[in-house]
Amino acid sequence: MAAIPLLALLYFFVLRWKKRTIKKIGDERLVKEMTKNYSAQRFAIKFILIIVAFASGALALANLRTPRGSEKVSRNGIDVMVALDVSKSMLAQDIKPSRLDRAKQVISKLIDKLGNDRIGIIVFAGKAYLQMPLTGDHGAAKMYLSSATPDIVPTQGTVIADALRMSNASFNTKEKKYKSVILISDGEDHDEEAAKVATQMASDGVVINTIGIGSPDGSPIFDPSTNETKKDNEGNTVITKLNEAELRTIAEKGNGIYQLYNNTDDVVAKLDTQLGNMDQRAVTEDSLVNYESFYQYFLLFAVLLLLIEMVLPERIRPKTDKSKMTKAAAFATVLCLILPAFSFAQDEKEIKKGNEEYKKNEYGKAAEQYQKVITKTPTNATAQFNLGNALYKNDKKEEAVKAYDNAASSLQSKQEKAKALYNKGVVLQKSDKLQECIEAYKNALKLNPDDDDTRQNLQKALKQLKQQQQQQEQQQPKDNKQKKKPKEDEQKKDEQKKKEEQKQQQQQQPKISKKDAEEKLKALLQQEKNLQDKLRKVNTASPNKPDKDW
Repeated sequence: MAAIPLLALLYFFVLRWKKRTIKKIGDERLVKEMTKNYSAQRFAIKFILIIVAFASGALALANLRTPRGSEKVSRNGIDVMVALDVSKSMLAQDIKPSRLDRAKQVISKLIDKLGNDRIGIIVFAGKAYLQMPLTGDHGAAKMYLSSATPDIVPTQGTVIADALRMSNASFNTKEKKYKSVILISDGEDHDEEAAKVATQMASDGVVINTIGIGSPDGSPIFDPSTNETKKDNEGNTVITKLNEAELRTIAEKGNGIYQLYNNTDDVVAKLDTQLGNMDQRAVTEDSLVNYESFYQYFLLFAVLLLLIEMVLPERIRPKTDKSKMTKAAAFATVLCLILPAFSFAQDEKEIKKGNEEYKKNEYGKAAEQYQKVITKTPTNATAQFNLGNALYKNDKKEEAVKAYDNAASSLQSKQEKAKALYNKGVVLQKSDKLQECIEAYKNALKLNPDDDDTRQNLQKALKQLKQQQQQQEQQQPKDNKQKKKPKEDEQKKDEQKKKEEQKQQQQQQPKISKKDAEEKLKALLQQEKNLQDKLRKVNTASPNKPDKDW
């Protein structure tokens, strides 16, 4: 809007420039005769049209809207606090791409399943910080989650007890249930206070579920600041190991479950089941459910004004049939450009109504709204995609597959096409059409090779197909088995020969006597004891140990 006065100044500057140019040319009457077809009024009208179109475009960007009204909304849910470990040990890449990235993926997928539950986020390393208090705004939760990195906590370490205390303080202390904590960590440090705090929280009605992320064997830590593996003060490569014992103890004390991360969908599914079995409270609150936006009207008005400005000439022409035909053609062109825009706005309204019905779990009504759009505009990919979702929810799987196919053929973006094919694969997998399902997942991965969900589902489908084939082979008639017996007998003979050869090789190898083995074991134990004594002396000799920074 601030640009409008500048445009007005530019307009008056152009007018002054024209007057000066006319004077410089010479005879004023001659100039007027030469420019008698020029209309100063039309020049002004064209400028006004541009200014009004510019202002209308600015209002469209502002997205003016009005609330449809507030209403009482009842919801059943619980309060969930997520305690996320963001210490540098979470940058280890024993779980690709890193422990922290996988942990954030678990939380993000869990947020999508929480529904009416409130969620809060606490990040911790050497200290714990409340990043987001309890809220029903799941979109905000994902935004805060994306910014969780080791850099937001200045002190390194793994203070699980502090994170649990802060989580407990975030709940309503008057309630003795409806509260849960999800702790995601590698448990790098042994925090003795954590189990005590978990016991206290359990007495307050808080259920603590823990997720161990990492490998017990350990992994080096990739340091982004140096692009090398993390080293301690003595120059040795730091190896971070998952402390399963501590996380399992915290879950037991907190009346929850412990899970070792191996697959995002499996972990989220178990957590969702665990939270769904908890008692839920009914909450009634005022909520502005929907807004009615008006940006499309301002945008269409701006486009219309700009088109009129384009076809409006500055010169006055004699009124002839040809000029009338030109104006008619220009008007027809404007109509051809405007009508699709109005049609697009109407389609958007219908899709929005369908989305509202979908959120209310009225999948049949949602499908009807999407179908209205498709009837008018068969190439509307958004309507086709949403129709597939509604039909799948309404247990019309074959029709849902057709809708996803239509959406994939209409979509231009590779990632959007991949999403449509992924959803198609999910529907086919639920229908036990594994061959077609696998083909859909493969086509989706060709378009978007970085989609981990598609890759994981493809692996599941391949396993299911293999199991089906094995079952079919076991159920084949006995006649077929008898035909294969000669070949099986030959294979068994070959296996027996190999076993005999292996036994001969083992017999040829020298064996260690029991006495020698006992002496070697004693020597190893003595070496370990000497090493432990040496380490104790080093620890007592250097009271100022370097602080751990991972």
